[in-house]
Amino acid sequence: MTTFALIGAGTGLGLATARRFGAAGHAVALIARSAQHLDDLTAELARDDIEVRGFAADVLDIESLTAALHAAGVSLGPVEILQYSPAPRADFMKPVLDTGADDLDDPLAFSVKGPVTAVNAVLPGMRDLGRGTVLFVNGGSAVRPHPDRAGTSIAFAGESAYARMLHDALAPENIHVAQLIVPGAIRPDAEHSSPEVLAECLYGIHTERDGFRHYAEPLPD
Repeated sequence: MTTFALIGAGTGLGLATARRFGAAGHAVALIARSAQHLDDLTAELARDDIEVRGFAADVLDIESLTAALHAAGVSLGPVEILQYSPAPRADFMKPVLDTGADDLDDPLAFSVKGPVTAVNAVLPGMRDLGRGTVLFVNGGSAVRPHPDRAGTSIAFAGESAYARMLHDALAPENIHVAQLIVPGAIRPDAEHSSPEVLAECLYGIHTERDGFRHYAEPLPD
């Protein structure tokens, strides 16, 4: 059995994607900061007979994130699918004219250093398997910078560039790297951006392995 590792486990998209990949036969490793939160999510997934474990880590802490992913691979099986989709903090979204250099430290660590750390942790296992998938989930500011959300716009641009380079570099090794852009809010009642619809979309990206950037719905004008 191989493992689906989710960085940024939550009750919306995270839970839906974990359930979808778990239903397909993958063990599920949930990574988030709160141990209690992880306990609640793992209990819910276990009721669906999904093999699941939670690993507490902060994406801003390189050592804890690396340790969590290594522990997931040892206890559940090699990570075949990595999804990086933690929710940015509200203080990352200051207007551009109110954003100083120090305000970019955490957004860049969150959206650039975090992904680099995660990929470097799981890549050896994917290479041993001879296959893998890395899924990045970002908001619309990753492709259309928003002046009122400067931190995430700048950091998501860096994450997008890293993901695109990975897509090209790892394709010859049968490791597919893709990005899903979700322009609007993720809501249970959204036609194209409900957690379940997005989870199915991400599973399709994993299985179909077609192209780098995908959109949940068109960007608004």
